Amino acid sequence: MDNLVKSLEVVLADCYALYLKTQNYHWNVEGTRFKELHETFEKHYKDLAEAVDTVAELIRALNSKTIGTFSDFMKLTNIKDGNAKLSAEKMLDDLINDHIIMEKTLAKALKEAQKVGDEVVISFVADRLTVHRKNIWMMKSSR
Repeated sequence: MDNLVKSLEVVLADCYALYLKTQNYHWNVEGTRFKELHETFEKHYKDLAEAVDTVAELIRALNSKTIGTFSDFMKLTNIKDGNAKLSAEKMLDDLINDHIIMEKTLAKALKEAQKVGDEVVISFVADRLTVHRKNIWMMKSSR
């Protein structure tokens, strides 16, 4: 179970970092695609906020304390800080790359959950993989 918790902590850190970056881009996107991207980013960060809470609760349900500080997240995350000065298109590209990172992080957690046969975590992770895969497809298609 320790490896499962550790993998979920990375999922939590990546999810929180992506939430923060997406909300930042939502606030700062500009240009001819402002409305479309502003709304897309809002939808994504709201979804990520719910996912953050669920991951933390999954960790607690495995009888572990949940990380929850910026320093904890920064040590574990694979997501790089955003840059509010990027063009709308560069923001979009940055977020596509981050959703790909999330897929990789979730795939590792899925393997750990499968090793211990944790159907609850397996189900959650599979659902999150679906969300990120769809987000990647939709963002790539809107370039």
